[in-house]
Amino acid sequence: MKRAVPVVLAALLLSGCGVSGGEWARGVVAERASEAATGRDFNPADVMFLQMMVVHSGQGAEIARLARGRAVRDEVGTLASAIAATQEAETAEMARLLRDWDQPATAPADEHTAHGGMPGTSRREMQAAEKAAPADFEKVFLDMLIAHQDDAVQMARVEAADGRNPGVVLMARRIEASRTAQIQQMLTFLGQ
Repeated sequence: MKRAVPVVLAALLLSGCGVSGGEWARGVVAERASEAATGRDFNPADVMFLQMMVVHSGQGAEIARLARGRAVRDEVGTLASAIAATQEAETAEMARLLRDWDQPATAPADEHTAHGGMPGTSRREMQAAEKAAPADFEKVFLDMLIAHQDDAVQMARVEAADGRNPGVVLMARRIEASRTAQIQQMLTFLGQ
């Protein structure tokens, strides 16, 4: 298991997922997305994806921070820190793109009902993880984060298929790849 951690962390770092304070990750994610997403060639799918992911990635960072100070293995804590740093950087970059395009950071509450709404983790699920006994926390945490990251994969796939802006489509593909790798690593942590 310990051999897999350096390999996964290297993959995460290459995808813009830094673990050291998050500064490197924020810079790389913002730089790559900005280079590709400049311009005003976008469609409603691009805007919807960014609006949904601003909320979703923000919540993902919040979930990942739940592992701080909890009884988790070092490799789980390291991955959680990397996820939090990357998703905070993504959230800032997505919000910036929406501002640059003169689009609201979030859509009206009923805006996404036509496609089933925005997936996310409920407050009840978050509270259950926060209240989990130390012996149960890691499994509850990983199960919740796996489900959350899978929602991001699904949203990224829709953007990759329907989006117009090359930078946002590239961002979606990177999100799909990084979240898929994170899910695989978390399943390994769970012994699955």
